[in-house]
Amino acid sequence: MSASRIIINTDLGKSQISKYIYGHFAEHLGRCIYGGFWVGQESKIPNIRGIRNDIVAALRQINIPVLRWPGGCFADEYHWQNGVGPVENRPWMVNTHWGGVTENNHFGTHEFMDLCDQLGCEPYICGNVGSGTAQEMQQWVEYLTFDGQSPMADLRRANGRKDPWAVRFWGVGNESWGCGGNMRPEFYADQYRRYATYCRNFGRNRLYKIACGASDSNYHWTEVLMREAGRFLDGLSLHYYILPGDWAAKGSATQFDEDAWFTTLRKALFMDELVTKHATLMDQYDPEKRVGLIVDEWGAWYDVEPGINPGFLYQQNSLRDALVAGITLNIFNNHCERVYMANIAQTINVLQAMILTEGDRMVLTPTYHVFEMYKGHQGATLLLVDINCGLYEHNGESIPAISASASRDETGKVHLSLCNLNPTRAMSLVCELRGMEPARAIGRVLTAEAINTHNAFDQPEAVKPVAFDGMTLASNTLQLNLPAKSVVVLEVE
Repeated sequence: MSASRIIINTDLGKSQISKYIYGHFAEHLGRCIYGGFWVGQESKIPNIRGIRNDIVAALRQINIPVLRWPGGCFADEYHWQNGVGPVENRPWMVNTHWGGVTENNHFGTHEFMDLCDQLGCEPYICGNVGSGTAQEMQQWVEYLTFDGQSPMADLRRANGRKDPWAVRFWGVGNESWGCGGNMRPEFYADQYRRYATYCRNFGRNRLYKIACGASDSNYHWTEVLMREAGRFLDGLSLHYYILPGDWAAKGSATQFDEDAWFTTLRKALFMDELVTKHATLMDQYDPEKRVGLIVDEWGAWYDVEPGINPGFLYQQNSLRDALVAGITLNIFNNHCERVYMANIAQTINVLQAMILTEGDRMVLTPTYHVFEMYKGHQGATLLLVDINCGLYEHNGESIPAISASASRDETGKVHLSLCNLNPTRAMSLVCELRGMEPARAIGRVLTAEAINTHNAFDQPEAVKPVAFDGMTLASNTLQLNLPAKSVVVLEVE
């Protein structure tokens, strides 16, 4: 076993880990909305006003804080007024980005707000800049949030909602450098300034306006946006997907070897460099860190499962994805001074999903379990982790063997999340908790026999968290034995 040490100063720490880091993303894509969240009121699957009950219950268990909708690429071809009013009168539309399917617009603004109410989360709406107008987006804000007399507020009332909703988070376009219009950063910065001008605060509702940010390491985009529009925005987005291969051959979600395991985790760790460099550019124009970095699309992207429409992006979810989630959330926690929100892509049946469904059946993925295990970090105070760990070496390359983050919640409990990236070796870890004399420590571990173990409909609990017994507590020191290829979360008090 490799010996590693970690020191946590439990009585220090000043930055809060935003709960919105644990956010989610639901696009009109494949079976995320239709056949995922939405089954319709006539469905035999138990639902409330068409929204599936078991999914709502499962997501409430992980304290989902915010949900981004309606896209993604879909947002820039979505015209919101087609999704309000009596469902039988709503025009159908072709989802040109994702599979060319025709949608009936039965899931629209009111249904999304109902979903957020049932989940107990905040809405994050992405407006149409690519094919829409500033007036259209302004009217959507007015429809949702204005409490007085106006054509849009009156339309909302006519459609059955008397009181306005509180909708804080608004995205001004999506991937405007690509599917959202193939714009140059200078052009988009001017478009953002124009749209943001007409996205107004009504009543007590205050908008948090999020500009389309960069893809991956496009640092030029970030610099231009901060220079030209920084004072007009509240958040700047970042998108990063992890592909074991390339866009032509991404690799299988379940059939892979240690080469693909190592490559995937190495690319997951690259998120730390991305956040650091984008944040450094933001610091030049915003040293007080007023503008939040919003990583509103992230996760692993593999080839679709055999026999599935390629445009539906349906993939399985294995133990490897649990490590991807654990590593990434640790990075966001450790950068919480700048990272204000993140939204994993996507919640149901698409990419690195929390939940997979098949008819009336559903299965919780390993990624779901990591979000549930990590929920103690939401809103807690970040504790700096000084870690000296060994390396995971493979084919002449190496990465850190352990990823970690720690926090202290309002009750004084310390939460420590640890990932052992090595798929074949357990790691011995000595953890010193300075400034604390703990009386007890409990933990859970998520691991499995094989690196590609996943939860299927006939084996829904192949990967699930269990009690962690690989630790001893003496004074203020924890002696830990982290199993190979595992995620471990401890609670110390």
